[in-house]
Amino acid sequence: MRHLAATVLALLAAPALAQQDSWTGFHGDLGSTKFSNAPSFTPENVGRLERAWDFRTGDVSDGSGDLVETVWSATPVYANGTLYLGTPFYRIIALDPATGEERWSYDSASRLEPLTQPALKNRGVAYWDSGSDGVCEKRVYIGTMDAQLHAVDADTGQLCAGFAQGGILNVNQWNTVNAVFPFSLLQPPIVVGDTLLMGWAGADWEYSAAPPGNLLAVDARTGELLWDTGFIPEELIPRTGTANIWTAMTADPELGLVYAPVSSPSPNYWGGNRTEGIPLATSVTALDIETGEIAWSFQHVYHDIWDYDTPSAPTLVDIPRNGEVIPALVQATKQGFLFVLDRRTGEPLYPIEERAVPESTAEGEVTSPVQPFAMTPAPVGAPLELPDVWTLSDIVSFGQCSREREEYLYQGIFTPPSVQGTLFFPGTAGATNWGGVAVDPRSGILYVNASRIVQLIHLIPREEYEAEAREGGNEEGYHPQQGAPYGIHLTDWSNWAGMPCWKPPFGTFSAVDLATGELLYEVPFGRAQFHGFYGLADWGSPTLGGPVVTAGGVIFIGASMDARVRALNAATGEELWSDLVEAPAVSIPAVFTHEGEDYVVFAVGGNSILKPEVSDQAVAYRLPR
Repeated sequence: MRHLAATVLALLAAPALAQQDSWTGFHGDLGSTKFSNAPSFTPENVGRLERAWDFRTGDVSDGSGDLVETVWSATPVYANGTLYLGTPFYRIIALDPATGEERWSYDSASRLEPLTQPALKNRGVAYWDSGSDGVCEKRVYIGTMDAQLHAVDADTGQLCAGFAQGGILNVNQWNTVNAVFPFSLLQPPIVVGDTLLMGWAGADWEYSAAPPGNLLAVDARTGELLWDTGFIPEELIPRTGTANIWTAMTADPELGLVYAPVSSPSPNYWGGNRTEGIPLATSVTALDIETGEIAWSFQHVYHDIWDYDTPSAPTLVDIPRNGEVIPALVQATKQGFLFVLDRRTGEPLYPIEERAVPESTAEGEVTSPVQPFAMTPAPVGAPLELPDVWTLSDIVSFGQCSREREEYLYQGIFTPPSVQGTLFFPGTAGATNWGGVAVDPRSGILYVNASRIVQLIHLIPREEYEAEAREGGNEEGYHPQQGAPYGIHLTDWSNWAGMPCWKPPFGTFSAVDLATGELLYEVPFGRAQFHGFYGLADWGSPTLGGPVVTAGGVIFIGASMDARVRALNAATGEELWSDLVEAPAVSIPAVFTHEGEDYVVFAVGGNSILKPEVSDQAVAYRLPR
């Protein structure tokens, strides 16, 4: 009877959050549910999916020529009867959703240089509709790495002359403090009414003093700055920076709030220059959409020295409790915790424990003695204990992995970086990352993919670091942390043959009942690849990207190393269908209904964090006609 009542309450709450036929934003809707009510895909028929079309943007680089590699993680946007793609060459391409034929394209003519990132990156476009007819009453926006926001007519691809300077907004005009890099606009803005809300990305791990993180609100018509809210106390800004918003955001227009996933401050792996509190860093923070005033904030890492950024937009869901429906949000974290909060106040809906964590031995460092642990729902990816040494990898390396397990520091989650070398789990890519979670608003069940990656991090004293030339990479290698007493070296914990030293699974897929906090299942997901060979199914795969859940009980997801896109049974996590694409689909698919037919579309771009394979493929699927 309790379950029946809970279900009725959830169904009553669902219409406010349920996804409609379109897919107009990065997560499909403002609540970041990644739920599609496309009705035709079911566990019984999804195995019959077929390719509707296959499109190549032409905007791809493997890094072997004049351009650095591309990382394409765009969510296709379906709106205005058109499918819109943003590319890592900062172009917009408009396609016919049924055929994949190009309708128009727009080239921002942006500098194709790695100004803040090791690769050319793009996560897509934003769409705005004024509700009126006429030129530029519907617009598509794309940002560039050099901090320019372009607005074009959604029907023609022509610049909207009334927006900023001839259709192009120089966002870097507001980058005036510690401006060691531009405000890179790699994540599309979130569009709420006539307001564009945007954060920015910077150069990770390079500097101590960097641009201080902020959230910018601009008028969708004119580009006028409406407000600018910062997240670092003014007195600390000369010494630190970032605590920015590099990932997607979520909004609740009824409450008038935007929910910002705020990242960690700089430098990322040593905090001796910022031992005073920065309470808005590594947090989910709610701001008034009209004014930018902070309504509440919840910090999920105190004095972050692990780069445990808040990696994804929180997901809105209404949870039945004690005869009422609580408007809630779920914030997934790199630590694998799922923080469930009342989205009106930021108050936790499940108990949060403050547990003692290890102290740092680094010069000048003052670690927080405790950190918050969310144990209900259960953390995903089993992040609290280091995985055992993988016997196969240890045998191949003649005991290297076992020796290193004894050599390097590990005292549980939140073990600080060290000169000795720290086994870092979950690693910097996190248990979860920007793909976030999906929630079925009718049932309150959450779905999430998680990675299980152990990394090895060394703090390198400044004099030693500067004594020789060193190179970084895509979320790995050497990085200077200029202004700190230490540079860093970060790598996956692997044996001489490149095999992980830790025991599988390397990735999982889970379902959680948010009404009770119960973990319904956690199963290995995807297949890892080593030197071109596939791992076993129960090894799973690290993932980048996120899932979509549909009304018919099907999960669509790419994300894995093995370059397959998949359909899973939402009830069990069982694989129902897959298709091999050209590279890992490190993106969130779009699922929508066009002219009476349901489609799922993936951007297939690849990311060298998973494996050195890139593509410019967009591929659409539907059921046979």
